[in-house]
Amino acid sequence: MREIELSAAVQLIAIHRIDLEVADIAWDITKMRTSPSVIAALVAALVFAAVARGAGQTAPSPGHPAQPPRSVRLYVFDCGTLHIADTGRFGLKAEEVATSDLSVACFLIAHPKGTLIWDTGAVPDTAWTPTGGEVTRHIVLPDSGERDVTMIRPLMTQLAEVGYSPADITYLALSHYHYDHTANANEFAGATWLVRQEERDAMFAESPPGVTQPSSYAALRNSKTIIIKSDDYDVFGDGTVVIKRAPGHTPGHQVLYVKLAKTGGVVLSGDLYHYPEERTLNRVPTFEFNQEQTRATRVAIEAFLRRTGAQLWIQHDFRANARLKKAPDYYD
Repeated sequence: MREIELSAAVQLIAIHRIDLEVADIAWDITKMRTSPSVIAALVAALVFAAVARGAGQTAPSPGHPAQPPRSVRLYVFDCGTLHIADTGRFGLKAEEVATSDLSVACFLIAHPKGTLIWDTGAVPDTAWTPTGGEVTRHIVLPDSGERDVTMIRPLMTQLAEVGYSPADITYLALSHYHYDHTANANEFAGATWLVRQEERDAMFAESPPGVTQPSSYAALRNSKTIIIKSDDYDVFGDGTVVIKRAPGHTPGHQVLYVKLAKTGGVVLSGDLYHYPEERTLNRVPTFEFNQEQTRATRVAIEAFLRRTGAQLWIQHDFRANARLKKAPDYYD
């Protein structure tokens, strides 16, 4: 009887993929000198609590729904760290970069007239279980490329902490279709997707680009969609949130200009640059869709920055991103 009881407990733990700390507690319970029925009840209760806890972390509901702000707010979410083994792909030698790690950032723009999510991370919230510490996932892409990404907190948890759920999001815009920007896109399929035709065509082609994860954005196929046809798209109609055409990295790559009352203008770079050293040393990655387009786009965006006085936030700049205040704090 005791062997059957222990086996059942171990199977229960394995089936529900309980973390090691909980599993250790469950194993201690199975060694208690008490009846099989009591042991079974204790283990089942522990598993139920752990599963509920995990579900609460990955798909939380906002405790206090946010009210529309009086002026534009920009929230920065920590969507992980991308570990790069070869900086040569970015036109840079290892000794030329301050760090080879790249930040993965996601953003929420809260406007009096609605909300916009900009980029959604590298690993879907549903693909990992938070532990309170770092969790690293190994990704194999369709082109056989391999990446390691470390996360700490799910995007949905961070979104809920500022009072929003995916159902509260008015618009979704992705800087481009690469896997490290689309991971949680399916969560926002109920929003209106703002995309350029050439980008959407590539994403849903019979053979999508090898650096995509089509399963992460498949739900967008049926989303309400606005195809952006102009170089600049004024999301809320008042010039404070503008999507700007920036091709080169991908066919329909774009950057986001946000005009904040106190902070001033900010341009979220997408992958116009990855490392700040690309900007200072004038280097272009080897894997651009069109390197000449990238160079031309960089010239145009740099001119826009000079003309407006806006800051450029390089989304993958690990050190600069570390200095940004993260949600629930915000820039306004």
